[in-house]
Amino acid sequence: MNFSRQALLGIGMIIGGSVMLYAMVQQIGDGNKPEPVTAMVDKPSTEQAAPQPLTTDIDTEKRILAQKQKERAARVAEQEKRAQQFLTEQETAEAQALAKSRAENQQYIANSAPAAEDDNSSAAAQNVVQPSSAQPSTNNEATVATSDNDKQQAAQAQQKEAKRQAALKEQAAAKKEAEAKRQAEAKRQAEAKKQAEAQTMAEKKKQAVEQAAEAAKNEPPKSPSDYQVKRGDGLIKLARQYNMPVEVLAQANNLSPSTSLQLGQSITIPSRKQVDRLAREAAAAEQAREEKRQKEEALAKKSTDAKREAQQKLSEARKEVKETDAKGSFGVQVALANDQAKADELAKKFKSAGYQVKTSATSRGVRVVVGPERGKVAALALKDKINSDPKVNTTSAWVLYWR
Repeated sequence: MNFSRQALLGIGMIIGGSVMLYAMVQQIGDGNKPEPVTAMVDKPSTEQAAPQPLTTDIDTEKRILAQKQKERAARVAEQEKRAQQFLTEQETAEAQALAKSRAENQQYIANSAPAAEDDNSSAAAQNVVQPSSAQPSTNNEATVATSDNDKQQAAQAQQKEAKRQAALKEQAAAKKEAEAKRQAEAKRQAEAKKQAEAQTMAEKKKQAVEQAAEAAKNEPPKSPSDYQVKRGDGLIKLARQYNMPVEVLAQANNLSPSTSLQLGQSITIPSRKQVDRLAREAAAAEQAREEKRQKEEALAKKSTDAKREAQQKLSEARKEVKETDAKGSFGVQVALANDQAKADELAKKFKSAGYQVKTSATSRGVRVVVGPERGKVAALALKDKINSDPKVNTTSAWVLYWR
């Protein structure tokens, strides 16, 4: 009897599983077919179906697209939440049904145990023949009830599975609709962007044509022409008007680029050949000035380096003065002036350059001497420094014994 009970339960579970498997296979087959939009799927409203005007405002398009994406995400999240809730309820119901089936099976085993003991006893078994004969009927009724209960549970499971599949269908349809809307919005935005770019390119081409026409209109004349200065005219304005550098226009009229023009003044508008020639001459002059500046900088750097080197040698010579050097002080004569006034003028120049200067009258003139230096080596280094100093501009300095 126990075996029959368990067999019936197993058969019921197999039947229920087969029904569920058939429903799932049927659902998968139906999912591959195009389905009409059910009432649960949100139908697009007349406002959404209506064509929206294109706009070239990219920022506005971005804000509208972001808002629609947020709404679609909210709808998808709500549908996922409902599907998850449905799955949770289904799992709970299946667990309860399984627990109930186990409890009934245990109760049936417990009720069957006393009856088996009564069958083993000889006298008591005969006295209770009639009740025992009724026991199989009771067991059969319990088996039928259990089978009906299993069928009911299987039907409930099928209903829950159908609901779950319907929810999944609804969710898939919503996602498909959202994807279609997103693609349509992206396509519309791409078309709007393409149209805006085409309009921008057309405007640029139009501006280029207008600029080319304006430039051709304001090209310098083929031959030089006279122009009468009007109110508000200036060299810069006229140079822009005739498409030439202001320096070229000023050079053609022997004027400075910053010269102000007088009302009624007559100036010459150079031809294109003259503009090109003057521009080449101006470029050559600018290049010559730049080369000259670079040479002057190189000479100044070379002179500065020579002066620095001479100063360094002088400092080292002053440190290395020894007792074996010629005794006494030495100076560097830088000039022999004809009179005291000339000597004072030269002395002032050397003093402004940072040297110690003295003058002394001789029979040949007035000496201008820089120094003194202790030791001849230091005096020679001082002489080299003076000859390389661009501030004093002399190369005839020589060492003499001071006293």
